[in-house]
Amino acid sequence: MIEHKSPKDIERMHVTGQFVGQVLAELGDLAAVGVNLLDLEHHARRLIKERGAESCYWDYEPSFGKGPFRNVVCLSVNDAVLHGLPHSYKLRDGDLLTMDMAVRIDGWAADSAHSVIVGTPAEEDLRLIEATEVALEAAIKVAQPGNKLGDISAAIGAVAAAYGYPVNLEFGGHGIGRTMHEDLHIPNDGRPGRGWKLRPGLTIAIEPWFAAGTNKIVFDPDGWTIRSADGSRTAHSEHTVAITETDPLVLTRRPRSNKGREGQREPSATGR
Repeated sequence: MIEHKSPKDIERMHVTGQFVGQVLAELGDLAAVGVNLLDLEHHARRLIKERGAESCYWDYEPSFGKGPFRNVVCLSVNDAVLHGLPHSYKLRDGDLLTMDMAVRIDGWAADSAHSVIVGTPAEEDLRLIEATEVALEAAIKVAQPGNKLGDISAAIGAVAAAYGYPVNLEFGGHGIGRTMHEDLHIPNDGRPGRGWKLRPGLTIAIEPWFAAGTNKIVFDPDGWTIRSADGSRTAHSEHTVAITETDPLVLTRRPRSNKGREGQREPSATGR
């Protein structure tokens, strides 16, 4: 069932989204050479507890996972892109780290993901992150009432094509509201003018993610961490967005960070 939220509901989701954005920005700033992934996990746990929020990932148990997820943030490194299981790993110079977090506050959820470079960035990794961020902004721009779900997917796919990255269609965006995953799957490529009509009150998580060399994925033995099948690097950007009567409202904008696109590289329109 697809639930369209009231303006008051969206205000509540915005409160949650602002918290998620703040936590991701803080984790990004803490991610440095020598920092253990478990330190980031426990820092996020502490912030969630202090806020009185509820992790959407703790005890998350979808059909593809291996048992309940017993962490509050997904931490994926280099060729890992989705559902990275936090474990004892000290970040190294040049690592590409993706952080993905979803929480509920007062019964309303928000979900966001952010990729950063640890230490010295490689140009090709900056370009990969840039592609996901440009794709996300392109998708948000067309999230207008009267447009179709396929317009969002097509906008993401067009950016991927401009940058020369293949697109996986197994995992993508989704509806969100009272729970982390609600009806509507949003593939990261598609045909414009097709699919569900966007109406005010619809709240969705848009999440372009790309691997540099393949659209195929593999799972780690932990049953959660998803990697590029060829070992190429990956990046992931996600925001929770509300369709309104006018412009789309991004509910999970982060405060300015010292890492990521801010301060590393300005995005280009051509992907070059």
